[in-house]
Formats: sequence, C-alpha cells, structure tokens
Amino acid sequence: MTEDKGILIRNVYYMLAYAFQELRQNNYAEIEGEAFDNIYDLFAEIIVRGISYQLKQGLYREYVAKNESMQTVRGKIDINGTIANRTRNIPHIVCDYDELSENNVYNQILVTTATLLIKHSDVKKEKKSKLKQLMLFFQNVQSIDYRTIRWNALRFDRNNRNYRMLLYLCYFIISEWLMSTENGKFKMREFSDDHMCRLFEKFVLSYYKKHHPELKPCAAQIDWNIDKEQSTTNILPIMQTDILLTMGERTLIIDAKYYTRSMQRQYDKSTIHSNNLYQIYTYVNEYDEEHKGNVDGMLLYAKTQEEIVPDGQIKRKTGNNIYFKTLDLNTDFKCIKDRLDSFIEK
Repeated sequence: MTEDKGILIRNVYYMLAYAFQELRQNNYAEIEGEAFDNIYDLFAEIIVRGISYQLKQGLYREYVAKNESMQTVRGKIDINGTIANRTRNIPHIVCDYDELSENNVYNQILVTTATLLIKHSDVKKEKKSKLKQLMLFFQNVQSIDYRTIRWNALRFDRNNRNYRMLLYLCYFIISEWLMSTENGKFKMREFSDDHMCRLFEKFVLSYYKKHHPELKPCAAQIDWNIDKEQSTTNILPIMQTDILLTMGERTLIIDAKYYTRSMQRQYDKSTIHSNNLYQIYTYVNEYDEEHKGNVDGMLLYAKTQEEIVPDGQIKRKTGNNIYFKTLDLNTDFKCIKDRLDSFIEK
C-alpha cells in the first residue's frame, strides 16, 4: 500500500495515539521519537512499556473459582467430590471457593501475546529480551489458547481500564497469528487490511472528537425509515455508521475503508466497489427521513499506489451529496490532519 513503510508505521502510532489517549501519557510518550522497521516491532515496544507500567501499578486481580481437596473447610463443600475422596480413602474435603488471583484472562492474554512476539522473527532481539524479563513477573499467570479467547466477553471498569489499549493491541496481534503445519512452527501474516480498517475507522472518529467536538462526532446506528406497524419482519440488518458528524441542519456520514486496492475493475474500467456505494447510499437515504437533501455521505479510502484512486462526488436529485475521498497515510501527519479538516470546511 505504501512506498515508505517507516512513514506508515509512524502514522500507525499517531492513529493509535488518537484512538487511545494513554499513548500520550506515562512512559509511552518516548515512543514517538523512535524508529521502527515494521509494525510488530512498534507493537512490541508498546506492549513492553504497557506491561512495565502495569507492573508498577500492580497487576489486575480478580476472583477465580477453584475446586480443591483440603484438610480444612474453605468456601462451600463439594459433596460429590468429598464422597469420591472417601471412596478412595482420601481424608480430604473437596471445597469450592473463590480466590483473588492474577491468573485471570486479562493477564493470560498479555502473557500469550508476549510469547508470540518473542517468537516473531521481525521483532528485534532487544525487545525480545525486555519481554522475557517482564515475563518473570508473570510466573503465577498461565498462557492461554488464543483460539479460545472470547474477546467480546471482556469487560473494563475502573480497576482494569488501563488494560483496554493493551488488549486491543493483543487482539490485533493474536488474531493475525496462525499455526503452521510445518514442524509445528508459528507464522505471522502481514498486518491485514481488516485490522488496519478497524484502526483507520477508530482514528478518524477520534480525530474529529478531539479537534471538532462541535460536530458531535459519533458512531451512531441508523434506523430503517419504514412503517414499523405495517411491516411484518424484524430481521433487517443493523446500519452501523463509522463516523457521523452534525453541522447545524446538515449531517455527514463517513464510511472509512482500508483496502489493498481501493477500486474494482469491471469491463476494463476502474469503478467504486459496488457494495461500498450501495452501503453509503442506503445510509444517506434512510437517515434523510423527510428527503430534505441535508444528509451527505462520504466513502473515505486510505490511499493506495493505484493510478486511479477515488476522488470526486455525485449529487442526487434530492440534493444529497455522495463524496469519494482518499487519505494518504504515507505522508507527513500534518498533511493528514489538514486533509481531514478539509472534508468538513463546507
């Protein structure tokens, strides 16, 4: 996608910094001045600093259910387990109890991610050494099978909110990791378009929230403009916007896209991806309930090296505008900011 990976990696850091304000605080700040050869080297450094900071604050602990044979009663007696012990002439009582422990899924994910990064050939030896040293403080924490992690079940409160950004990165890293069939070795894919798209969306929304709060930026859901009393089905898909901006009586709906190729080829002609156009067209049409023409849509693509990239607009007869724009992530970050500001000047 880019000619200079160094610039892209630097801008990935900036995008993360907007998405997660923690990167502008504590011991993360010095990362901005470092040079990185690849995206996973950057991630390894953030994980190192994040875990180091967390160790100073104390690892998150939560109650974990345990079932053990004991000489004295603790918690609730497991009747079936205790009877089974007696039949085997074991004089211990089996008890169910909760114990405040560091060996919970949050810390297990950190250990698993650190282990994967240590095995990655592109992560520098210096950072691998730091990760190994940090793992000495996790001797009571077990690794976890990354395929069993229920990411949607993770919950954050005031006791573990510092983990949010770290586990977001862990999700990126772990979900890219594949088990190879050759000699049981691990292999890592290139950082995928799917994950960059998630970060791209989060960055654009966070940018407008920080610099243009007057536009009330949000990722709102759009209701279908239908007569619910006369409709006989409730299985319509959810319309989830990436970014929704409100400017007086006008609304701009932005759908962020990150593809290796931002255009499709049909009959030797480059065109906008059909599904993208249908999607933003539907968002605009359904949100503009009274068809006043005061709702516009934008497909915002990360710029690629294609000769033809999305650029321009169409105007519907109802007055709505549909814009096709690109954002060059392979340039100075000030240019990125200026470009984002230009989208809302009108």
